[in-house]
Amino acid sequence: MEILRVEKLCKVYGERETAVKALQDVSFSMKKGEFAAVIGESGSGKSTLLHCIGALDTPTSGSICLDGTNLFGMKEEERTLFRRRKVGFIFQSFRLIAELNVEQNIMFPLLLDHQKPKKEQVDELLELLGLTNRRKHLPGQLSGGQQQRVAIGRALITKPMLLLADEPTGNLDSKSSQDVMDLLFKASRRYQQTVLMITHNMQLTTSADRVFRVRDGRLTDLGGMQA
Repeated sequence: MEILRVEKLCKVYGERETAVKALQDVSFSMKKGEFAAVIGESGSGKSTLLHCIGALDTPTSGSICLDGTNLFGMKEEERTLFRRRKVGFIFQSFRLIAELNVEQNIMFPLLLDHQKPKKEQVDELLELLGLTNRRKHLPGQLSGGQQQRVAIGRALITKPMLLLADEPTGNLDSKSSQDVMDLLFKASRRYQQTVLMITHNMQLTTSADRVFRVRDGRLTDLGGMQA
């Protein structure tokens, strides 16, 4: 079942002589439950790609369809609500709310959407993340790896169709990085969520079903990296 389709996506910053083509005719699709990694050098356009797919940035041309819905064929308010309910984000910088504990940070997207979190769902996530004994801790009382696990829980709590991870291990040591990768892979398999992750570390792509390379704004499908 196809979840994401990107067709002839282009993003240009500036005009005329100063124009920079961040994305050029990018086309690909992803199926439900698929885990894909995007690699590329700094400035290659990979973050721009993720931001456009997550509707955090507006493409210059082309289309992005999530679950059959054209993201940029709807009004801004509709798109914001759609994104909140259908897309989960994991950032390199965690972006946790310092005044909220682990449990509250994870539940925050549901509360923002005026939904009542189910205790069993929160408990299940805390167990999956290995944070059951840390549920009342504040972010400042956690290690970097633990904070990123909270960020993953926050992204998973809404049961999004698409999970977008922008360098989720960039601020972590090698062991914490692998732990985070294992969690993302487990989420993909356990909850059948489609995951698109940016990374500069080729070693972290071994769990991915597919690997894309972005170079000079153009995307190449490298296929599967697993043996």
